[in-house]
Amino acid sequence: MGETFPRKFESSLNFIVTTSHRTTCVQTETAKQLALMFNVSFAERADMSVKDLSEKYGVDGLMVVSARRTSYVSGGQEFFFHPGLARLRIKELKNGKADQMIKAMSLKQGDSVLDCTMGPGADAIVASYISGSNGRVTGLEYSPVISVLVGAGLLTYPEDEDIALAMRRIKVINTDYRRYLAGLDPCSYDIIYFDPMFRAPRHKSPAMNSARLLANPAPVEVETVELALRAAAKRVVMKERRGSAEFERLGFKCIVGGNYAPVAYGVRERQGVSD
Repeated sequence: MGETFPRKFESSLNFIVTTSHRTTCVQTETAKQLALMFNVSFAERADMSVKDLSEKYGVDGLMVVSARRTSYVSGGQEFFFHPGLARLRIKELKNGKADQMIKAMSLKQGDSVLDCTMGPGADAIVASYISGSNGRVTGLEYSPVISVLVGAGLLTYPEDEDIALAMRRIKVINTDYRRYLAGLDPCSYDIIYFDPMFRAPRHKSPAMNSARLLANPAPVEVETVELALRAAAKRVVMKERRGSAEFERLGFKCIVGGNYAPVAYGVRERQGVSD
């Protein structure tokens, strides 16, 4: 296949897999294998529109394999992998500028990071770039569709060498982060990170708007943060809207971030650990 996908996935979404209008044998084969992986139907495109295919098969969404990318289309939104702002953030880091997430994590080369809510993957890419070849970044993603599309994109998306290497190092796991954290030994990762879907979304990012259709909307629970503190050797970091009540609810008293930034980062250190 032209892209690298896992062998089996299960999803509760009602969708089919198809190709772009101008397809190739490779794209058709990729689409058929994806359909098998998700146990859904493959449909020939036959010059039909997304809307017409959806109505014909009675589905809510389509996974579309094209020459440029594989995407999930539903309700006028399209989700596909793209490094997003990761490229710009890494460029600014190279130029000596601070990245507020990295600052909040106090992330250093060789550190290990568990991103519990990977989503489109931009934060994981930046973390992987900083932690370097001696570090370790694992991204957990609840949505099977996001896991497949982002996981494959991280392995195949063309980028500058250092960014590409950072992308390739990320390990993607499709799982519920609560279950995963409960199974970890103490101090399994240096930093554990949460970027949950905001309770009050800004609706300014097309990528996040499309991801919101697929992502787990459940808020982080107090018990989950305690599990994370047990599994983190250094600290737990959560990204939220500046002024969000979630920080107080979850016990994040140390809040860092740019003075004029719309988002901020809550930090809870493992007991007995400090910079």
